[in-house]
Amino acid sequence: MKEFAQLIRKLDSTNKTKVKVEALAEYFTNAYDTDKVWTIAILSHRRPPRPVNTTLLREWASEIAAIPLWLFEESYHIVGDLAETIALVIPASQRKMNISLTDVLKDLISLKSKSEKEKKAYLFEHWQSFSYYERFVFTKFITGGFRIGISQKLMTRSLSNATGIDEDILAYKLMGNWDPNTISFQELVLEEKQSDAFSKPYPFYLAYALEGEPEKLGSTSQWFAEHKWDGIRSQMIFRNGEIFVWSRGEELVTDKYPEFADLLNYIPDGTVIDGEILPFPNETIGTFNDLQKRIGRKTVSRKLLNSYPVIVKAYDLLEWNGKDIRSRPFEQRRKLLEDLVKPLSSDPSLPIDLSETMSFDSWSEFVRERSLSREKKSEGLMLKRRDSPYLVGRKKGDWWKWKVDPLTIDAVLTYAMRGHGRRSNLFTDYTFGLWSINPEGDKELVTFAKAYSGLTDEEFRKVDAWIKKNTLERFGPVRSVTPQLVFEIAFEGIALSGRHKSGVATRFPRILRWRTDKSIEQANTLEDLKNLIP
Repeated sequence: MKEFAQLIRKLDSTNKTKVKVEALAEYFTNAYDTDKVWTIAILSHRRPPRPVNTTLLREWASEIAAIPLWLFEESYHIVGDLAETIALVIPASQRKMNISLTDVLKDLISLKSKSEKEKKAYLFEHWQSFSYYERFVFTKFITGGFRIGISQKLMTRSLSNATGIDEDILAYKLMGNWDPNTISFQELVLEEKQSDAFSKPYPFYLAYALEGEPEKLGSTSQWFAEHKWDGIRSQMIFRNGEIFVWSRGEELVTDKYPEFADLLNYIPDGTVIDGEILPFPNETIGTFNDLQKRIGRKTVSRKLLNSYPVIVKAYDLLEWNGKDIRSRPFEQRRKLLEDLVKPLSSDPSLPIDLSETMSFDSWSEFVRERSLSREKKSEGLMLKRRDSPYLVGRKKGDWWKWKVDPLTIDAVLTYAMRGHGRRSNLFTDYTFGLWSINPEGDKELVTFAKAYSGLTDEEFRKVDAWIKKNTLERFGPVRSVTPQLVFEIAFEGIALSGRHKSGVATRFPRILRWRTDKSIEQANTLEDLKNLIP
């Protein structure tokens, strides 16, 4: 645990990628093998379930620090991070604990089933026996919010430096449904096992956002376009007489989409298809809100299958006849995919369709097609070079995502909270409202979205100063403010929702600009927002 905490201290103290890679590589070279496995798990988001809720953590931390809970809460909202606040306020002790990272994490797994009294005693003992960084890391494990600016790619590169194993091979090895509780470092990283290949996906190839005009990409003859679908990126693997469905988040989701098992009778072994899982109610592409009805469900009932069916939009072929074909040009892979999927797309009983590729003679035609994106239930276009191989991770040059301009609405600031990290001393997390007008003409502001990005540092400081002078009420960390400031809010998608007071759910809302030129009377209405729903 001490060695892992020191690693986090090193990573936390630098923004230089080279230094981070060297620190991780040194750790992977010297740490115990069991700790290496758990470190890989933690850095690839395989964390144990949270054993204690944050309400109890705050209460117990204020008790052991011998300070009032209100003072702890104020400190927390200034610091902006619960684990860091707890690590700071709990006094150092002469007691020292020498325990491995593996033992700590196994303890936390078993702690979940313990009584509240046992949990409290365990936390008190460990909080008081750890150094600052050990206490910080330990509490991060409990809260489940372990984010330290280390990407999967950076972690894989460091592991490659420590083991001498190629990065692409490691990326493949670390995908899948492995359990740090049961797998050894030898099995996970060092050993070559043929059976692993049956279920594992390939590392996903990701596109960069296209900024500026597309003409800079050169001749249109080099490019295919297809619509960028708003679903769950996935790979469907047909091997050894079975189907395995993986999400881009490296989660095996086969059991969540049982309808895909029907494809086993039509798609041969040794096939891997890259595509997008989309909601398909009434045999038409639905909204992401529809898809959320399927995401995270532990059981998929017949009613759910009938109410919210899904399909996969296939857009690439990564393996064919048992051979990895990612190095072949995209144009060749697409031809094989079309020969396979086109005959199946015509059968409405099969949950698969081909994502159409398009080619145009001029960039203006690409622009025209992009303008139809929302009408076609997509987020914009993907531009793919005809001769591009299927690479690993996010690479510039061959694949670009060219999203449509966001939808926008002018809304009124109604509530505010302090931000996190370097903005923890400022009110930067905002809630916005739109006018709801009843038949008698009376109107009120109804909240519809939250956003915390889009302003400059200077603008955030100005809004923060205004909020502190115009607070109406306080609800814990939340302040209601005088309705006066108007902001233009951008978002990617919109759908009706019974879970929101406004009746509408927006996707990826953010602040586009502060409308200092508008009064609240000029802000939009909920009706205006609903009129944006396609």
